Amino acid sequence: MPEKPEPGMTILVKTVTRLTAWLILLYGIYIVLHGHISPGGGFAGGVIIALSFIHLMLAYGKEVVFRKLSKEMVELMESTGALVFLAIALLGLTTGYFFGNFLPAGEPFNLFSAGTIPLSNIAISFKVWAGLFAVFLALVLLRIDNVGE
Repeated sequence: MPEKPEPGMTILVKTVTRLTAWLILLYGIYIVLHGHISPGGGFAGGVIIALSFIHLMLAYGKEVVFRKLSKEMVELMESTGALVFLAIALLGLTTGYFFGNFLPAGEPFNLFSAGTIPLSNIAISFKVWAGLFAVFLALVLLRIDNVGE
């Protein structure tokens, strides 16, 4: 009886992925956290974070990623990001404006002093990474074999 092939790509691709996926994730988190003082932010960081998970799925196969990160968890993270972003906007009404800054204003060269902008970037990054990963999951799960035959 022939052995069932292991899911994913070759051992070389899996090894490189194991070494680089966490670096990509870390870089995405860096972009999110520094988005208020440098180019980047929630959207760019969310895209990079999603790419780290897509990288894992391409290298190891969908079954391995589904064991670590379920479809329901991705949906929960996307909804949480949207709700947190909306909550930040509504809490701004305490200052009299939608998206008003209700935290202390920023100080130059201080990473943790930009008011609500870092919180908004984090919420947006959750929404973006989960949304992009969900789109990729949908494409993987709805894949049609033998297209064009």
